[in-house]
Amino acid sequence: MDNAEFTEAAGNPRDKIVADLRNLAADAEELLKVTAGDLSERAKEARARLNVALDKARKSAHQWEEKASASAKATDKLIREHPYQSLGIAFGVGVLLGVLVNRR
Repeated sequence: MDNAEFTEAAGNPRDKIVADLRNLAADAEELLKVTAGDLSERAKEARARLNVALDKARKSAHQWEEKASASAKATDKLIREHPYQSLGIAFGVGVLLGVLVNRR
């Protein structure tokens, strides 16, 4: 994972999972290419299972990306429509967290 991917993934756990799934998919594709010459029955079965798992992982990663994008757009729209209420809520949450952290 290069620094740009790490920086992107570090902010949001969902982004990190998507990045990990992409890395896993790339590694699995490389493994499939490397083992293409192995014609044993067990290798064929393993390759087939890996292909199925890889397809599922790609679909899941794509769905998560779409959900994350939709959530970010909805949040942005809501904040732009109600900027003062958003600031008030953020301020209130900050004060509440400050009080809870400083309590003994």
